Amino acid sequence: MQDQNIEQKFGFTRSAELLNGRLAMIGFISGIIVEYLTGHGILQQLGIM
Repeated sequence: MQDQNIEQKFGFTRSAELLNGRLAMIGFISGIIVEYLTGHGILQQLGIM
């Protein structure tokens, strides 16, 4: 029988989803700031468009 107090390390855990959401917000805001400063979208910067 597993102890209920041991936190799961892999999968969709609350702490993993919180970290993922925070990193996504940082990435999104960083992309907006870079686009504002350079005047080019992310696709133009990567040479796709």
